[in-house]
Amino acid sequence: MNTRLPFRLWLWCNLAGLAQAPVQAQGFAAYVSPPRLELRLQAGERKREVIEIQHAGQTEGNYRLYTADWKMDSNGGASFSTELAPGSCRPWVAIERRQLTLAPGARYRYRIEVNAPPDSPSGECRFALMVEGQDPMRMQNDVNFPVGGRIGVIVYVAVGSAAPRLELVAAHWEDTPKGPQPVLELRNTGHAHTRLDGVLKGTDQNGVASEWTPIDTPILPGETRKIPLRPIFDANTSPRLPQPLRPPLKLKGALEWGDEQLPLDVTLPP
Repeated sequence: MNTRLPFRLWLWCNLAGLAQAPVQAQGFAAYVSPPRLELRLQAGERKREVIEIQHAGQTEGNYRLYTADWKMDSNGGASFSTELAPGSCRPWVAIERRQLTLAPGARYRYRIEVNAPPDSPSGECRFALMVEGQDPMRMQNDVNFPVGGRIGVIVYVAVGSAAPRLELVAAHWEDTPKGPQPVLELRNTGHAHTRLDGVLKGTDQNGVASEWTPIDTPILPGETRKIPLRPIFDANTSPRLPQPLRPPLKLKGALEWGDEQLPLDVTLPP
């Protein structure tokens, strides 16, 4: 029952060798809530949590459950591995069961338990609980093709006094398919991840005002991550800026995480 996890819900469906014939049976059909868990434990403490799995298929669904280690790339995507990574805390984790069969529309409250050893140092443990479909997809010609669908529930476990600590590294523009976008580079020198909130007020060369908020992306301990900013619109505003911004763009305000703030007063050059 050992296994391990990481922030946000990820869904992959890998369809192997699909023919042109219509599908007779369902593929992956699970909903999992919540998409991530954030726990805090002291060394020697044990904590249990529940994840709800709902089978939305029209026939009985079979699932395999296991833990995995994971890494996050520069774009915020996660890659998972069942190999035990160096320093992994998956041996701390117990899962309720490895196989699960659910009737159509059924919901199941699935339990996990994390037990931090008494000598655990302050820091952050991360792992993912993987929910993987095991049902094949049957075609009209009676040939079965496997359908690999899975959801990864990211679990963060802060141990002891682990906390994030952020500092601004750079502020610049970055080209995207929708045009230039303001980006902040932030370094986390702490021992736990965080996500940013807050509003920055912007003013361009012509005095055009705008408001910006950070995209919801985790910043893991020890990493420097680019955090794009998106404009804020209210109900009476068009879903685009009133006119193209003319750099430089001045940004002022504070980014927030927990009870902490990072005051900012920066200028993004052309």
